Amino acid sequence: MSSNDDLSEPRKSILDLLDEFIEQIQRIRKVMLGVSISAIVLAPLAIGLSAYLLLHPSFFAVLDIENDFGLVLSTLLGAVNAISLIWLVTGIRQYYSINTWKKRYAEYQKEKEEIDRKIASQFGLDQD
Repeated sequence: MSSNDDLSEPRKSILDLLDEFIEQIQRIRKVMLGVSISAIVLAPLAIGLSAYLLLHPSFFAVLDIENDFGLVLSTLLGAVNAISLIWLVTGIRQYYSINTWKKRYAEYQKEKEEIDRKIASQFGLDQD
C-alpha cells in the first residue's frame, strides 16, 4: 500500500463530511425559509389587526372608560406594531439572503458535478 492510498481515505472522509454538512445547511435553509415566509405573512396581519383596533370608533371609548386597561392595551398595541415591523423587515431580509445562498449553492453543485465528471473521465473512473 502506498502513501497515496493512505491519504486517499481521509480525504474522501473529509469530503463526505463536508457534503453532509452542506446538506444539513440545506435542510436548515428550508426551515429558515419557512420562518421568513411566516414573518412576511404574519407581521402584516398583526399590523392590520392593530390598525383596525386603533381606527375602530369604539376603541377610544374603551380607552376613556378603562384607564388602566386602556393604557395597557395602548402599550401592547404599540409593542405589537413595533415588533411586527421589525419581524417583517427581518423576514424580508432573511428571504433575500436565503435566495442568494440558494443560487450560489446551485452554482457550487453544478461546478462540483462538472469537476467530478472531468476527473472521472480523465482517470477512467465509473461514476455511480
